[in-house]
Amino acid sequence: MQQYPQQHQQQQEEQQHHMPTPRLAVLIDAENAHAAQAPQVMAQVRAYGRPTVCRAYGDWTTTQLAPWKKLLQTLSIRPYQQFRHVRSKNATDSVLIVDAMDLLYARKVDGMCIVSSDSDYTALARRIQEEGLRVYGFGQRYTPAPFVAACDAFTFLDDPSPPAEACGPGPGSDGVLTGHCSGVHT
Repeated sequence: MQQYPQQHQQQQEEQQHHMPTPRLAVLIDAENAHAAQAPQVMAQVRAYGRPTVCRAYGDWTTTQLAPWKKLLQTLSIRPYQQFRHVRSKNATDSVLIVDAMDLLYARKVDGMCIVSSDSDYTALARRIQEEGLRVYGFGQRYTPAPFVAACDAFTFLDDPSPPAEACGPGPGSDGVLTGHCSGVHT
């Protein structure tokens, strides 16, 4: 097949401007997220890219996580067991953070989605960004402002408005500090 110079140049330009779909890791703190919102999370993740790693962390022997069990299969999310060796310790948080760092250094994803309303993931989000990956956060309206601000975009799952870029703290309508960008409050 013979190509004319203009066609060849146009094809090269199209290939250069075609960006592959970002591969995303979805890391869910199931002990700090609502199972009923998982379909909403996965739909939003697909808007950002292709979920290639989907994991939910928690102590699956507890009744607290029972609502998650059917959704894990339906949404193709892999459960990761972490027993509670001591009450009120962040064992689940620690395992999620270690796995996120493993994924970061393996370079098999282009971004990470952290599903939690826990400010313990603020430093993790910043560290992931330092390596050039995007971080998408998902949580409730009460999520602490530092975690919201540490994400490139944050979706409040209990808010019907669309997600906005999270550029820093700003006053929300209820007086709570939330992430905002270009004057758009989330």
